[in-house]
Amino acid sequence: MKIIQANKIKNRAALFARPVMDTTKLDTIVQQIMQQVQQQGDKALLQLAEKLDGCKLKSLFVTKDEIVEAVKNTDDQLKKAIQTAKKNIELFHRAQLNTTAEIITTMPGIKCWRKSVAIEKVGLYIPGGTAPLFSTVLMLAIPARIAGCKEIVMCTPADKNGKVHPAMLYAASITGVTTIIKAGGAQAIAAMAYGTKLVPQVYKILGPGNQYVNHAKLLVQSKGTAIDMPAGPSEVLVLADDKANAGFIAADLLSQAEHGPDSQVMLFTTSQKLAENVLAEVNKQLAQLPRRQMAAKSLKNSSIVIAESSKQMVAWANEYAAEHLIIHCADSQKIADKIVNAGSVFLGGFTPESVGDYASGTNHTLPTYGYAKAYSGVSVDSFIKKITFQELDTAGLKNIGNTVITMAEAEGLHAHANAISLRLKLLNK
Repeated sequence: MKIIQANKIKNRAALFARPVMDTTKLDTIVQQIMQQVQQQGDKALLQLAEKLDGCKLKSLFVTKDEIVEAVKNTDDQLKKAIQTAKKNIELFHRAQLNTTAEIITTMPGIKCWRKSVAIEKVGLYIPGGTAPLFSTVLMLAIPARIAGCKEIVMCTPADKNGKVHPAMLYAASITGVTTIIKAGGAQAIAAMAYGTKLVPQVYKILGPGNQYVNHAKLLVQSKGTAIDMPAGPSEVLVLADDKANAGFIAADLLSQAEHGPDSQVMLFTTSQKLAENVLAEVNKQLAQLPRRQMAAKSLKNSSIVIAESSKQMVAWANEYAAEHLIIHCADSQKIADKIVNAGSVFLGGFTPESVGDYASGTNHTLPTYGYAKAYSGVSVDSFIKKITFQELDTAGLKNIGNTVITMAEAEGLHAHANAISLRLKLLNK
């Protein structure tokens, strides 16, 4: 991790660039996997589990007996922690649900309204490779259930013994997941998008994953299956002044760096001294981490920038559009009011990014790679579609009819105009 002076940066785009993924071979590999699943269905999933994950599965389904066993094998303290997180996530997300359809009278005789309808079938992808992300089960299944999705299909890879981590199954069992499939990678995305004899086809796929998973999601989106958002590696940006705690900041940076070698962590600060102290703390804390080798690779993609002013920090933060943005400044709220591009924002020295990852209540499935400029994180809205309705009485059609006829004829769409004029003629008899 290097310290850079803002006034010496000539190419900000290069500084803000995320680690580049080589997709030359990626597309070919993912296309082959997805084609194999389309052609061979469940047989392909079993073959790929053995070939790519090293596990020989007897069945793709997680059985009720396996769930019962998982509940027994999940540590009681962990169960309590998951239940606390579940409660907070439910409270925050339930407040997002708005089922009231407000009827708007746009003109006399014309009523318009919009209704929220749950997506009937959704697929949740839960990574299980380098870490069993049972927290992601909570983040996806809870809003799906609150939204009212009828079918919630979860795909996650099994370990070498054909087992899914007990905490993953425990979380799924208390959040309304209806089907659990032992499948990971691009093949899981293909199975949920196209359906097999055993895996239900879904209408939307949500959840994080590696570059193969993300590429597969983009491919199925181009063929008609909706996804939550495009995604890249995890990232965090910290904004800090000279009063910030260097140890806290280092811990926050490392909490994202340990996600993977292609993660990126950034610090913008107005204090040279703080920057140097943070760098020393990063090196000190890194040595104590079990995943230090992975985090160390991530730090090579990362920088500490000495900004010329608080105003510059904010402007550059909005340009960077971080997945996670921590504001560790004396005037955190004032700065937060100026943030327009971020996935999730954490205010003050005692709001580490980790709380959002697990249990504060907000969702941790967020836009990365700069997509926070245009995308939101997962919420109840991610599992809902909006349908508009309108109803006109005879007075309404008379009031709006000539407006529509004029506009339709101006566009050369005379059948549209005729649909109005026929009715008007009848009413004017």
